[in-house]
Amino acid sequence: MKFVDESTIRVEAGKGGNGCVSFRREKYIPFGGPDGGDGGDGGSVFLLADGNLNTLADFRFERRFKAQSGEPGGGNNKTGASGADLTVPVPVGTEVYDEDTGEMLGDLVEVGQVLKVAQGGFHGLGNLRYKSSVNRAPRESKPGTPGEIRNLRLELKVLADVGLLGLPNAGKSTLIRAVSAARPRVADYPFTTLYPNLGVVSAGPHRSFVIADIPGLIEGAAEGAGLGIQFLKHLARTHLLLHLVDVLPPDDSDPVAAVKTIERELEKFSPELAARERWLVINKLDLIPTELRDEYCDDIVQRLGWSGPVFRVAAIAAEGTRDLTYRIMEHLEQERAKLQPPPAAQTEAFPAPEPE
Repeated sequence: MKFVDESTIRVEAGKGGNGCVSFRREKYIPFGGPDGGDGGDGGSVFLLADGNLNTLADFRFERRFKAQSGEPGGGNNKTGASGADLTVPVPVGTEVYDEDTGEMLGDLVEVGQVLKVAQGGFHGLGNLRYKSSVNRAPRESKPGTPGEIRNLRLELKVLADVGLLGLPNAGKSTLIRAVSAARPRVADYPFTTLYPNLGVVSAGPHRSFVIADIPGLIEGAAEGAGLGIQFLKHLARTHLLLHLVDVLPPDDSDPVAAVKTIERELEKFSPELAARERWLVINKLDLIPTELRDEYCDDIVQRLGWSGPVFRVAAIAAEGTRDLTYRIMEHLEQERAKLQPPPAAQTEAFPAPEPE
C-alpha cells in the first residue's frame, strides 16, 4: 500500500434534537397541561489511535465523517434518542490540526488514545420545561443546537527509536534489511525508497527497538527539494539518528561533503533536530580492500572533526551490523532508565518510638 502521511478530512457532529410542543389529551382530564419532551443530544466525533493502521491512505477515498443527529422529543414527556457518537480510527503517531485556524488539537501517540474533534449539538427543550405558575399552557420550545463542523489536517509522524539519515544511495535500506525483518526495495539508483519503512530490531529476549528508514535527502531538502520536508518531519520523534555515509560514492564525490550537506539541511529544518544525538555510520566498506579501510575511515572522521561514536559497516554483507545494534540497544536502555521515576522512599517497618 502506498504510504500516505498527510490528509485533510471534514468532520461533522450531529445536531441536537428539537424540543416538542405537546399537551396532554386524555379522557376525563380536560386540562392536562403541557407534556412536550426534550430532544436528544447529537453525536460527537472522536479519533482513535489504532495500532493496526500505519498510513493515512484510507482518507484518500473517504474524507467526510458525520455523526448521528439526536431525535426530536415527543408527547407524553418522551425524550428523543441521542445520536450515536462516531469514532474514526487513525494510525498511532497522528497529529491533528484545525485546517482553518492552524490550531493543534492533539497528538495521538499511544494505542487506544482518544481525541474528541467535534462536539455534538445539545438537545432542545420541550414546552413542559416552560410551565410555570403564570404560564400554565406554554406553546414554546427550544430547538437543538447544531453540532461542530471542522476541517482537519492529519499528519502522520512515524514512531521509531532510531532514524536513518543520509543522501540517496547511502545504503539505508540495505542496513535496515540487514538488522531487521523489514524488506524495503533496494536498487542501484537514487530515491529507491519513496516512503518511510519501519523495522523491529531484536537484540535479545525482551530487548528490541524500532528503526525507521527515511527516504534519501538532497541539498535543499528543508525547502522541499526532492522528497525533502515531506519526510524530514518523520525524524522528529526518533531518540537517536544514524547518519549513513557511503565510504566510496560511485560519482567520486566527497563523503565529508555529503555529511555536511545533510547537517546543513537539518539546521535549516529544525535546530532542535540537528542538536539531537547522531552517530556516524560509514557504510559500504566491502567496496575497498581490507588493508585500506582504516585509512579511508580515519580520513573521513578526521576531516569532519567528528567527536561522537563512529561505526564501520558493510550492510550488504551484514558486516559490523551486530555490534551496531547492540550498542544502540544499550544506549536506548540507558536513556529509558533515565526517564523512569525514582523509586518511592520505603516507609519504616516499625513505628517510631514514643518520646519519653
